[in-house]
Amino acid sequence: MSVHSSPRAATGSFDIASVEDHARIRRLADELLASHPDLELLDAAVPARGSPIDLALARMLARSKIELRSLSWSGKVAVVFAMWGEQRRLLPKTSDNPTGEDAMVTKLDQLDWLFEGSDVDWSLIAVDDGDPDDSATVAETQAARHRHRDRVTVLRLADAVPADNGPLRNLGHVDDSRKGGAVVLGSHHAISQGADAVVITDADNSVHLGQIGLLLGPFVREGAAAVIGDRKHEHSALIKAEARWGPGIVVLRHMQRMVGRALFDQGLRDTQAAFKLYGRPALEAILAAPSTYGFSFDSDWLYAALTVGGIERVPFAFIDSFEESASITQGPMTTWESLLSGLVAAARSRGADHDAEMATLIDDFATVEVLESVIGQVPDALVSAGDAELGQRSTMTPAELRRWLEELTAPSG
Repeated sequence: MSVHSSPRAATGSFDIASVEDHARIRRLADELLASHPDLELLDAAVPARGSPIDLALARMLARSKIELRSLSWSGKVAVVFAMWGEQRRLLPKTSDNPTGEDAMVTKLDQLDWLFEGSDVDWSLIAVDDGDPDDSATVAETQAARHRHRDRVTVLRLADAVPADNGPLRNLGHVDDSRKGGAVVLGSHHAISQGADAVVITDADNSVHLGQIGLLLGPFVREGAAAVIGDRKHEHSALIKAEARWGPGIVVLRHMQRMVGRALFDQGLRDTQAAFKLYGRPALEAILAAPSTYGFSFDSDWLYAALTVGGIERVPFAFIDSFEESASITQGPMTTWESLLSGLVAAARSRGADHDAEMATLIDDFATVEVLESVIGQVPDALVSAGDAELGQRSTMTPAELRRWLEELTAPSG
């Protein structure tokens, strides 16, 4: 079979909220597995690039299951996700709930498909990050519908803070967390229950969890401290709503990459993708002293993992679920304020190489109000800057950016 003679189930589309589409993707992946049972045959039949999204996703699922079968591994994997404002996506899509994704049941179905017949012991941990709409109760109700409900643990961050000791000891109140506190709690619970590895994902269906075998391959075979899904990898399949940002996003990315150069210079450019695996040694280093409980926890965790061992990147399929995204519901610049300030805190706390002058600029200017002004503007130095040029002093120095920000934010009149 070649891409020109695709499986009959391939239509070129995929709706992450559709029960029928999820079933069709599973059939498509199973068909690929049956006809191409090893990676060489599969890759020859379905190219990594240029395939329609449903075939590209099915290819990743087939690769994932082939990887898992080749490992003969019998460890424990916990999948952790945080919840804030997720009550609608956890429920099925209906006329009364148009943004529903039936996410809890869908995740359990995906994990069941991947690990069925393997020796892997898996679990799913959902953590309510102080959601005023009580996503935890919705998650519990939805999990109770599934035959694998005994593999599900639902935690509430509000029940764990304040804490006198442990990884949450510096989190004073549940409202001070922006996702990071919930992920810390879920991961701490996972390793306390004997998990060998923890996979971090999001509450929505953007990432099909049947792809976890792609993460397990480098972890088990090569002993990587962490393995991250990279949406920017040339072999990834990506549908992302970039239009949610304004043109000034290049300014924020320039700041981010200059401070986070210890990560970006190693090719870890997609630090925020919600598809990462951390082994127990890396998790122990991370949880010993988290530097942030905000959206930038990803960078803090990657810095810590680098002190333990290598970090591998793998391509995967990602289909954005943006309508209920925290960057929409809580405000995009609220998210970016947390990302930038948390990145600075993590770099300083972990002793990572970073541009100290840019870090100070972020201290001075990274407020929601300033960032909301920035997102609609682009300084001349960054107008034509390519992706590889962002984060380079030769593109725009912190001093030059500071002068531009001072002019942008100066009182009129």
